[in-house]
Amino acid sequence: MLFSSMTFLCVFLPLVIFFYLIVKKELKNPVLLIASMIFYAWGEPKYLAMMLSVILINYFGAILIEKNESSKKPYLILTVLLNLSFLIYFKYFNFLIDNFNNIFHTNHEFLNVIMPIGISFYTFQALSYVIDVYRKDCAAQKDIYKLALYICLFPQLVAGPIVKYHDVIEQIENRDVDFEKVDLGVKRFIIGLSKKMLIANTLGAVADKVFVQSPDAFSHSIAWLGSIAYAFQIYFDFSGYSDMALGLGLIFGFKFLENFNYPYISKSITEFWRRWHISLSTWFKEYVYIPLGGNRCGKIKTYRNLFIVFLLTGIWHGANWTFIVWGIWNGLFIIFEKMISVKDLQEKYAGIYAKTAQHIYCILIFLIGWVIFRADDINYALKYLMNMFGILHLDKANFVYNMSYYVDTIEIITFVAAILCSVPLFSKMLENKNKISMALINNIWLLVLFIFSVSSIAANTYNPFIYFRF
Repeated sequence: MLFSSMTFLCVFLPLVIFFYLIVKKELKNPVLLIASMIFYAWGEPKYLAMMLSVILINYFGAILIEKNESSKKPYLILTVLLNLSFLIYFKYFNFLIDNFNNIFHTNHEFLNVIMPIGISFYTFQALSYVIDVYRKDCAAQKDIYKLALYICLFPQLVAGPIVKYHDVIEQIENRDVDFEKVDLGVKRFIIGLSKKMLIANTLGAVADKVFVQSPDAFSHSIAWLGSIAYAFQIYFDFSGYSDMALGLGLIFGFKFLENFNYPYISKSITEFWRRWHISLSTWFKEYVYIPLGGNRCGKIKTYRNLFIVFLLTGIWHGANWTFIVWGIWNGLFIIFEKMISVKDLQEKYAGIYAKTAQHIYCILIFLIGWVIFRADDINYALKYLMNMFGILHLDKANFVYNMSYYVDTIEIITFVAAILCSVPLFSKMLENKNKISMALINNIWLLVLFIFSVSSIAANTYNPFIYFRF
């Protein structure tokens, strides 16, 4: 079930909110748990059994870890491996078979498996729980229903943000629902919905028109257009989903940590990753980077640890060499910026021209990265980038479409809106309560956005969230 669907907006969500608000406090968790199970089973009922298996594995695994203090490590390893086995089987098995066939010239058949939606997200949440118990950051959850709610809570179940157990357990145990939270949650949800339907989908259509063609079938300017359109699409698609998840969380009394903080205003790739997909970055920092030694073991090992983290980041995103190369691409620049002490350089060169150059550098690096991320394979990505930078030989006779095919007035307006909304220009509007007139303007504007978004959904402008694949 999609957040951006009439079924969710007009049937599922109103019913869940109604029952949630009318039941006693001790029944609110069961209502959310039942709703989350229905939400997940709606599109893939056959994978509900796998979800229940993940819950049971981590429930008993954590209890065994806690009860066997002197010999708890084997139980952690077993629980982690069982969690990862689902992920490897459904997400990476055919990728491994394909590469094995290519390397050893064999002909092993692929498995006919469909990856469950959101498996990377809820697997990482489950891992967070058992590792927290192992570290004694929290006690093992004896109430299996509360653990189940943590793993499969529907607002952030299928595309994040990744919620770490120690960040949310107190809210699962006890939380309050008040009008202020519900009001802010509804507004945050509308903003996310409009990001998805009005910006991401519109510019996604532009990107698709470009990337569906051979890299030599369009001009350099159109190649840049496609990369910029995709950069905005993936940002507004994913941050839009995160906004909706955070908004829904507030409606039900949860306060999840922010997942995006205007990443496109960054002046370095290091800063970019502090602002982009924050929940994934902090997960890898807490559960991979720091356990490997972080930056405490000398420069060489620090660079090694960073490389491992971003290699795993790429692998996490998908079973394709494009994702792996994209992860390595980001990791190499993170390491480079660590080597040159980019923070010190930014403090030393803090003038407007230096900051502009830093910003252009960052934009260039992540645009190249998004081309690699979006491409179907490495060969396509390389040719596309060669086109962008004028290296690929182009024959204008092969050009099928001119610029007007890719963008019209609506797309141009959407590009302008995307630029304005990717900087913190309107960030305080929702929280501005100083003037009744400003609050009224905000509410009217949000109502307009909601009407246009719902109209777009009703017009069957279907485009599932990009991160549903992961």
